[in-house]
Amino acid sequence: MKNLARNSVYIILSMVLITGCSATRNANNKQKGAVIGASGGAVIGGVLGNNIGKGNNTALGAIIGAVVGGVAGGYIGDRMDRQAERIEEEIPGAEVTRVGEGINVTFTEEAGVYFDTNKSYVKGTSAATLEKLAGIFKEYPKSNILVEGHTDSAGPDDYNMKLSQQRAESVTNYLISQGISADRFTIKWYGENQPKADNSTAEGKSKNRRVELAIVASEELKQEAIEKTKG
Repeated sequence: MKNLARNSVYIILSMVLITGCSATRNANNKQKGAVIGASGGAVIGGVLGNNIGKGNNTALGAIIGAVVGGVAGGYIGDRMDRQAERIEEEIPGAEVTRVGEGINVTFTEEAGVYFDTNKSYVKGTSAATLEKLAGIFKEYPKSNILVEGHTDSAGPDDYNMKLSQQRAESVTNYLISQGISADRFTIKWYGENQPKADNSTAEGKSKNRRVELAIVASEELKQEAIEKTKG
């Protein structure tokens, strides 16, 4: 059943991409958001978000599931382009991916936010990274942030689940301490259940010990986008 659902998602996504293929070949992210939205809008976004979110990338699922679509989606995409550029400028180590109307940011031990083994508190260079990120979130107050915690496969499942929760909460609390409203955050954690790399190697484990962010439009920005693009 899981494979069937996943295959259905890929079929729907393929239909969306085929429909918008010629229009998006040379488009920027703002334009792509508008074309994809016009091809399917929030309904397809919701279907994709619900199904992808059950797989190994819930951050991506959250971004796609929050799609507005149409011209309003292009308006949101423009603002996400700018915010993503700011993150890349200020935090070159972070893995920043623009997806539709949102941004996926991944921090690993080598890229921005580091946790000591079996620890969850923020310190040193990690604190400096999050301070820069908080500054960008202040520049773009109409975005909401999902913070996800992940671990590698070392240790018991229940321990890793708790550790991933503590790390996600630690990052969130630090950002809140920098003046970002707590209302903008959602926190989730997955332990070792969503690996991005091979846990049989030291390099792979390092990549799996991470915090991921999904940055999406707030309801305020969605309404602004709809109002600004009417007609």
